[in-house]
Amino acid sequence: MKAFENFDIPLSIKSKLLQYLLIIISSIFIVQLFYLQIINNNYFNLKSSQNSVKGIPIQPIRGIFLDRNLNILVDNSPTYTIKLIPAYFDTSKARLVEQALNLEPYIINKLIKANQNYSPYIPIRIKKDASFENIAWLEENKSFFKGINYTIELQRSYPIVSGSHVFGYLKEINKKQLEQKKDIYMLGDLIGSVGIEKTYEDYIRGEKGFQYILVDSKQREYGRYKDGAFDKPPIKGYDLVLSLDKDVQKVAEEKFQGLRGALVAIEPSTGEVLAFVSSPEYDLSRFSAFTDRKYWDSLLIDESKPLFNRATMSINPPGSTFKILAAIAALEEGVIDENTTIGCPGSFSYGNRSFKCHGAHGNVNVIHAIEHSCNVFFYKLIFKIGLDKWASYARKFGFGNKTGIDITEEVAGVVPDTKYYNKRYGKNGWTQGFLVSLGIGQGELSVTPMQLAFYTALIANNGVSYQPHIVKGYIKPGTKEIIPFKFPKINTGISQKTFDIVKKGMFLVVNGAGTATAIKMNDIPIAGKTGTAQNPHGKDHAYFIGYAPADNPKIAIACFVENVGFGATWAAPIVKEVVHAYFNKNKNTVKDSIKVTNKR
Repeated sequence: MKAFENFDIPLSIKSKLLQYLLIIISSIFIVQLFYLQIINNNYFNLKSSQNSVKGIPIQPIRGIFLDRNLNILVDNSPTYTIKLIPAYFDTSKARLVEQALNLEPYIINKLIKANQNYSPYIPIRIKKDASFENIAWLEENKSFFKGINYTIELQRSYPIVSGSHVFGYLKEINKKQLEQKKDIYMLGDLIGSVGIEKTYEDYIRGEKGFQYILVDSKQREYGRYKDGAFDKPPIKGYDLVLSLDKDVQKVAEEKFQGLRGALVAIEPSTGEVLAFVSSPEYDLSRFSAFTDRKYWDSLLIDESKPLFNRATMSINPPGSTFKILAAIAALEEGVIDENTTIGCPGSFSYGNRSFKCHGAHGNVNVIHAIEHSCNVFFYKLIFKIGLDKWASYARKFGFGNKTGIDITEEVAGVVPDTKYYNKRYGKNGWTQGFLVSLGIGQGELSVTPMQLAFYTALIANNGVSYQPHIVKGYIKPGTKEIIPFKFPKINTGISQKTFDIVKKGMFLVVNGAGTATAIKMNDIPIAGKTGTAQNPHGKDHAYFIGYAPADNPKIAIACFVENVGFGATWAAPIVKEVVHAYFNKNKNTVKDSIKVTNKR
């Protein structure tokens, strides 16, 4: 009434105005209530339901890896995982939890801060592979440490072989990945980081399920939503069948203990990788759980570089293993034939330099030049071929390009040609003398062990194979069929006559008077080529490439050992052991319940 005290208005009028004002305000409230409760009833019922229903994600079982005979190489093992919900946790108690669970100091606050842009109700993993003692402590003190609980999850296990550079490992998805794949992943989900785990992530991750439960305003659970009618079960990821042979892989890993280097074995007719080793390796089981920072740091500073995939990332001159390529180029171009001889007095002079050979071989043809690894023959031969022709044949066998192996980590290496030298040194900055070193696989030429293995497989199978790969296919649930992946066919276009000639020389390297007679096996004839690559930083690198049986190749291998000396001494014996393992292993019978479909 004070609002009307300054006006000379009759009391009756003041009373009526006040009544009208009250009626208008009441009408507004009535209309608003009608709108909320009648007109928009369904919408707000739905919103209310959403606020009281919480979806709990159920992680799917990740697909496992099996070898070509269906032996399990990578499995899933149950483990306790301790999680923290920031909304309910008292951070003043963080140090007590870290000490009790033997966690890195201040890691809890670091994790909470790193995830502060996400909902505080999303659980954060603070410890995987927790011990029974950890869980017992948590059960005893759960009333004091609210917001911490545990679940049973599956983590990777490796029952037979190491395979760290093949299989790869999982990591929690990072912010950038989450932004790109937010429709598939959630904060805290694991995703393949390297190796097969990364390449085939879409096949093996599976599809998460959801269980819907009712919660109150404080997010306390008090029952299932509509008795689980809307729950969604998780879908298991596909199991992958790898081309690896567990017996061959195991022997290869054992033979590289204490050595640095790599070995790749391939089935020549299919491009399937039978063994893949990069040494030294690292312990994949340490990545299955919450990775210890000290262990990770130790890998980073280790001078032997165990995280470095030498099979696909290490590039070095291939040494005398590349003499086969020069021989193929010369035969195909018609600059020599099987009977052409080149004189070897024990050295070769070019300009004011003299380049040595392993001996004075006299007049030697291409077959015996390969057998005895005659340097002079190939010093002279590359001048007959020409730099750019030589480089073009190298590219036919995949050098200078990535092989496309299905583990993502790979480099292309270098095949020098005129364009390369002009760019690096200028047109007047280099001479034809550079070709001398290239003739015996030295100089600026650089290749990976993976490339050498595929080159060997192509030679073994007369110039035809498929893109090298480690995964054959996936197992279809229900039918248990193996659905193979398709890989492109590779054809070098080299004539059969040329392969017949160079293969005679490679056979004699092991079975004649060549440089690798120490690995001769009468029951399994091996053909191959030794190589010793100069290393300006220490002892030479050792190489051996080979295939077996020589008359019907089933396995082709490239072996590279760092800083040890001669290929015949170090690399060739390892290849012999791998060949022996392949042909004399105890073969496992493939289960009748698995059958291959759509085979190439």
